[in-house]
Amino acid sequence: MSGQGLPLRVATLLTGLLECLGFAGVLFGWASLVFVFKKEHYFEELCEHDARLMGNATGMEDCKAQDEKFSLIFTLASFMNNFMTFPTGFIFDRFKTTVARLIAIFLYTSATLIIAFISAGSAMLLFLAMPMLSVGGILFLMTNLQVGNLFGKHRSTIITLYNGAFDSSSAVFLIIKLLYEKGISLRASFIFLSVCSVWHVGRTFLLMPRGHIPYPLPPNYSYGLCSGTGTREKKKTANSKELDLQAKEFLPPKEGSSASVAALSAAVPSLALTSLLCLGFAICASVPVLPLQYGTFVLQVISRSFLYGGNAAFLTLAFPSEHFGKLFGLVMALSAIVSLLQFPIFMCIKGPLQNNPFYVNVMLVLATLLTFAHPVLVYLECRQKATAPAATF
Repeated sequence: MSGQGLPLRVATLLTGLLECLGFAGVLFGWASLVFVFKKEHYFEELCEHDARLMGNATGMEDCKAQDEKFSLIFTLASFMNNFMTFPTGFIFDRFKTTVARLIAIFLYTSATLIIAFISAGSAMLLFLAMPMLSVGGILFLMTNLQVGNLFGKHRSTIITLYNGAFDSSSAVFLIIKLLYEKGISLRASFIFLSVCSVWHVGRTFLLMPRGHIPYPLPPNYSYGLCSGTGTREKKKTANSKELDLQAKEFLPPKEGSSASVAALSAAVPSLALTSLLCLGFAICASVPVLPLQYGTFVLQVISRSFLYGGNAAFLTLAFPSEHFGKLFGLVMALSAIVSLLQFPIFMCIKGPLQNNPFYVNVMLVLATLLTFAHPVLVYLECRQKATAPAATF
């Protein structure tokens, strides 16, 4: 690796991995946090209301209205986690890394402080705090994905690793639950998460670029602590990028495309494997055999990591890096819109289908089969470009 030393790049990689693992996707451990909220009597008045209506003293132990309230908070937060990725991706592309990360830190810290200091009487503030927490977390992930560009041919592996860390961070709320059972208050845990924002700020200015990490890296590329803050350093970076672009323009066309074609060709097996894992998950989930569902859970976790990691890696390979935030956000926003189909599908199963999900499962399997068109199209496009004469590029 030319330019900045390997130790600083490894430090950026490892601290970014820790940031994604410990903070970015904590929302998805919501079920563990609900246990603590119930112990703290959040929305308990809904249980009392139901118990009086039903004349059942045990209503306090299993309150449907309380569970629905917590479910609504999670639904809103998870929707915002995906849908708001598009506007935040635009901010990342337009205003670069430092601004995007400062916004993420503000949202995340505000959310953790709100959760730390609310009580059962102000539990409605969770409708504000959890979406802020999720949007701040996805911004952490988005700004860290570019770190893969520092490691050349290994960048797809690193992007997938970061996405896996994002999913694994759901364990943080489980740890908070276990600490609560050991006597550590919810307030203490979230104040600790708030204090960690000092570490986020330090990493933003010492181990992350002011702008974007380009790919391929220009000669003598520097960032973070060693880049300096003066105008001279910024001009040097801009000039190096300009020279790099000019060099690409003067290369023979068959050579500004051969590298990109090779990179996209290498991504085809990963795209096909992702579709295969998703198909296996859809089929296993459709088979009403209880022991098989252990395999379903495993496939769900693996396919999710491949899906998000492969998506991000493909976008970095197929499109210019300055548009990554918008494209990544657009894909996530579309996934949020598609997720809204869950409720009508659920109502269809409960109503016309009379609790029989067979036809819905068949449709989902067929829809998953359509995803195999993506690696096929990428393969055909790469083969066409590889065999076409230079004049066609």
